[in-house]
Amino acid sequence: MDWVITLGVAIILALLIRHFLFAIFIVDGESMYPTLEDSEWLVVNKAVYLLDDPKHGDIIVFHATPTRDYIKRVIAIEGDELEIVNGTVYINGQILDEPYINEPMEFYNNYQKILVPENHLFVMGDNRNKSADSRMPDIGFIDLNEVVGRAEVVFWPLTHMGRVQ
Repeated sequence: MDWVITLGVAIILALLIRHFLFAIFIVDGESMYPTLEDSEWLVVNKAVYLLDDPKHGDIIVFHATPTRDYIKRVIAIEGDELEIVNGTVYINGQILDEPYINEPMEFYNNYQKILVPENHLFVMGDNRNKSADSRMPDIGFIDLNEVVGRAEVVFWPLTHMGRVQ
């Protein structure tokens, strides 16, 4: 009987941790290359945004559709004015320093000045030419309620293990 109780408590704790604190996410595609590679396994911190909102540069997982989650970098937050001119991203009139991008934008490299609405984010993949992100009308701004959490650690494959930046 002790084993059954112990096993039951362990399962309940695991489910609570999985539901409220952490999730596993598998990168699917090249949209975040070179920061993240296809088929890498990540730990996503679900609790980090319970007390605070996503910040510029955070790499987040969000519900893109009812059955599909995406991973992208936060480029602009609510209240930011965003513009993309010839592939250069401007936030509030300042050029965004982006040492993480794979290559200059060839597609959707111009985006008229917009204001990010309240409780929303504008996200893009680091591999701008192979990323479905907020530049596309069918994705657009990300509602804060759709954010699952922040990507924290790559843990598989072991050769790629490390903190996500």
